[in-house]
Amino acid sequence: MIAKKAIGLPLKGLRFAIKSGDTILQNATVQATRFKTWFDDAKAKSALNEQPTTKRSYASTANPSDVALNDEAVTLNVRELEFKKAPINWIPAVILVSTPIAAAIITPWYLMTHQVSTPVWGVFGAFMVWTGLSITAGYHRLLAHRAYKAHPAVRNFLLLGATLAVQGSSFDWVSGHRSHHRHVDDRLDDPYSAKRGFWFSHIGWMLRNYPSGKFDYKNIPDLTRDKVLQIQHKYYGLWVLATNIGLVSAVGWLVGDVWGTLVLAGLLRLVLTHHFTFFINSLCHMIGNRPYTDTNTARDNFLLAIFTWGEGYHNYHHFFQYDYRNGVKWWQYDPTKWLIAGLSKVGLTSELRTVDDATIKHAEVQMQFKKAHKTIDSLNTDLPQAMQSFQERIKVEYDAFTQTIEEWQALKAKTVEMKKTEFADRLHEVDDKLKHEYAKIEKKIHEHNDNLKTAFRSIGHSSRAA
Repeated sequence: MIAKKAIGLPLKGLRFAIKSGDTILQNATVQATRFKTWFDDAKAKSALNEQPTTKRSYASTANPSDVALNDEAVTLNVRELEFKKAPINWIPAVILVSTPIAAAIITPWYLMTHQVSTPVWGVFGAFMVWTGLSITAGYHRLLAHRAYKAHPAVRNFLLLGATLAVQGSSFDWVSGHRSHHRHVDDRLDDPYSAKRGFWFSHIGWMLRNYPSGKFDYKNIPDLTRDKVLQIQHKYYGLWVLATNIGLVSAVGWLVGDVWGTLVLAGLLRLVLTHHFTFFINSLCHMIGNRPYTDTNTARDNFLLAIFTWGEGYHNYHHFFQYDYRNGVKWWQYDPTKWLIAGLSKVGLTSELRTVDDATIKHAEVQMQFKKAHKTIDSLNTDLPQAMQSFQERIKVEYDAFTQTIEEWQALKAKTVEMKKTEFADRLHEVDDKLKHEYAKIEKKIHEHNDNLKTAFRSIGHSSRAA
């Protein structure tokens, strides 16, 4: 029996090896066939390209549009393959994976085993505010969108805070953000496209060297000429260590608790600031309403605005990206806006760019009309009396709104023409003359807005865009 088993074991091993060898051979054959097909196609295409134009036209009977579509499909497949095979981006990956784990373990342990003083908690709060606003007011609204100008002292203070936030150099951050606005929601060209899901847009896009994350800085010529930003970019790693370890330790020494400050104002603050910022790229493109445009996934979300220093009004920002405000309504929570406006009162910021109220309200009314038309289209042809009345009111209101917009466009053209013909010293007279006419247009747009709200209330719906 033992001898039989002893003889059987090698035989089983041999059969397993043969079976495995057959599987490997089959896979190799399939791969070789695929490679040969690809090689033959490439060779045929190369030979075709070498033919004279007259011969080539007879060699192919395919529809040119079909050929173009096939080429485009091949290009898309190749680019998708590049995404799937993107190598790990080791330095960001290590930082972004290890710091939340360390914070989740070390912070509770430290709080349970040590008494944290009030000054340390004060430093934690101050550093949260500094780094958060340095990203929103500094990297974002000042450098990426040039929504205002800042005194060098303010600019450098925000630059130092943004470095402390460890979200990349100003060159990397701004170049990526401008690409995001240019290619928003594009799966291949938006660096943190929400179309690839929450994980990718939140943090995944930084963990690998994806094609969309490779920046050549051609879209930031205004920054690459800046000497200070050049230094920050060139020595970014050293600056990160100097701020996050050196500066935090120094402040901790001043308040009498170096380790407590490193844990709270260093590690915990870093992780929270990271993910609060990342929420803008992920959740602000997934949760909330779209009162200004539905041409992209960006949403307005009051709750996220609290955690992101006012950046939660993302639908407005994507439609009016050069406005220094994100929360444009007086009641909307936007501390970044308040900071910039407050500094302008003492001369530390200037040339604050805004969008006029009529243009903003025009966008809102357009979205309300879209919602009204969708509501009507979703109903059956046999409409109740209330819905028939709603449909008629919307049609009349839309016609009136179209007329108002035509008047507005004509007034804009008239403004340009008058400013061309008048002398520079009389431009204020032109502005005064047109101001009343613009006020009338704005009043009409507000009336359209109010009429739409009344129409929606008549059928028990909110006019707020989804």
